[in-house]
Amino acid sequence: MRLPLNPAAWRLLPYVARYRARFAAGSVFLLLATAIQLVSPWVLKLAIDDLTAGVTQAKLGLYAGALVAIAALGGVCRFWMRRIIIGASRLIEYDLRGHFFARLQRLDLAYFQRNRTGDLMSRATNDLSAVRMMVGPALMYSASTSIVFVVAVALMLSISAWLTLIVLLPLPLVSVAVRRFGDAIYHRSERIQAQLARLSAIAQEALAGVRVVRAYGREPAELERFEAANREYVARSRAVIMIQGLFFPSLAFCLGLSALVVLWAGTREVVAGRMTAGDFVAFNAYLTMLAWPMIAFGWVTSMLQRGMAAWQRMLAVSDAEPGVRDPPPHAARLPVGGVRGRVELRDLSFAYNGEPVLQGVSAVVEPGQMLALVGPTGSGKSTLVNLLPRLFDPPPGAVFVDGVDVRQLPLAVLRGAIGYVPQEPLLFSATVAENVAFGAAENGRRDDEAGGDNGDGAAGAVESAVALACLDADVARFPDGLATTVGERGLTLSGGQQQRVALARALLADPRILILDDALSAVDTRTEEAILARLRGVMRERTSIVVSHRISTVRGADQILVLDRGRVVERGTHDELLARGGLYADLDRQQRLEAELEEA
Repeated sequence: MRLPLNPAAWRLLPYVARYRARFAAGSVFLLLATAIQLVSPWVLKLAIDDLTAGVTQAKLGLYAGALVAIAALGGVCRFWMRRIIIGASRLIEYDLRGHFFARLQRLDLAYFQRNRTGDLMSRATNDLSAVRMMVGPALMYSASTSIVFVVAVALMLSISAWLTLIVLLPLPLVSVAVRRFGDAIYHRSERIQAQLARLSAIAQEALAGVRVVRAYGREPAELERFEAANREYVARSRAVIMIQGLFFPSLAFCLGLSALVVLWAGTREVVAGRMTAGDFVAFNAYLTMLAWPMIAFGWVTSMLQRGMAAWQRMLAVSDAEPGVRDPPPHAARLPVGGVRGRVELRDLSFAYNGEPVLQGVSAVVEPGQMLALVGPTGSGKSTLVNLLPRLFDPPPGAVFVDGVDVRQLPLAVLRGAIGYVPQEPLLFSATVAENVAFGAAENGRRDDEAGGDNGDGAAGAVESAVALACLDADVARFPDGLATTVGERGLTLSGGQQQRVALARALLADPRILILDDALSAVDTRTEEAILARLRGVMRERTSIVVSHRISTVRGADQILVLDRGRVVERGTHDELLARGGLYADLDRQQRLEAELEEA
């Protein structure tokens, strides 16, 4: 089997070692259950030999009681064996799931752009279950069946050595079969897990994009895509079933052949007086006991191979190095007095997958000021604001907060000082209030622990943030107000309402740097003006960076950068840029014309 030879298997040992006391206790019950199981045929041998000499009621009662007691005690030991060992495997599964999820949380944004969500979900569910089966039932039955096999063979040798040798003759064939079939099961199991991940990814994409699928009438095409992947999964599963279908009968055939030979030779021994009837019955009972180890050996081999294939897939995620990391403790720096919010870009250039996205961008934003970024689609605006919280890693010496390179700031400090509102916000399947409070949840826990806040205060803060985002009128019309559940990804809200929930979330976190990445694109112009009017006081207290396609949104900015193909082609205030008559002025004229046409 691969388990002892595969280096990846040893990486499971720390998880198993954590519950070594449970496994030790389970092993005690395993040994007791196995010993009791092996004693039963020997008691049966004694009973038959004794009863052959003379049957009495006392003897019948004694042996019947002994067999019942053995069965009852064996059942109790087997119950605790399964409960403890399989229970420990569930705890290992719990640890593995937590560590796997924590690892996913540490990976950078680029990793999730390269890997499909459905594939990662499959590794966290199906693969993890296969690993649990490997470290729980598979190991338990491996130990149990191995002990039964060794002890049963030893007892059979004590009864009749040459009959035992006849039984063991097919073992070399069994060893070859296990080796051949085990390798085939391992490789085919890898292909099954990979296809199951693809199937999960297709289902996840279809469900997440259900509105787009229905809008374009693509239900039949999606169904066909899913069915094609499903057929491939079934085909790969059948390939493993075919191997298993050959594996188990081959083991059973070897065992059945041995039983046939023993039946013929054993009866001759009993007739010749070289073996008692009790010996013959006990020998056959132990031979029958070997049936389960032989069959279980194939079943466990399959389980171990599938579990190892799944563990290798999980390790591929665990071993992935995040592109964005915390600085080493000796290199980390903290702004004196906490983050104030001064942002500086120094000749910032950035390329993604070898394609230049930003080239030579420089700017300084003081606390309390507003920097606006405008420009055509694909000019690098969103990339720039993603570099500030290190969603992507900027080059060294290019992005600074309070004079400290963001690469030298601990991620918790940097991101804790930034409120980020993307153009397409993600809302959780929770209430409006819970979505708004998401960004401030950690701060809220600290306040509660310190006794500095209560439920009324938290509710009031949520209401204030909702009002600043001009969502209060909408919330008043919701059936349960702030307690209204928004559905998965905010499905029950309009695009504008989703953006305002995300804005309220950022405001409640009270960040020193507020980033709005086209965060008002889904609201109408009148609502946008009302939101900006309410935000003026908030923006005076923090650094604001606003990305927008609308000139009306950035009119009041202290500094406007006009980006085109990753370069700053213009900079200045609204009035200065209009007077210059460049790209900004062209955008302003175009939007004014569009507004006039809409009004007409």
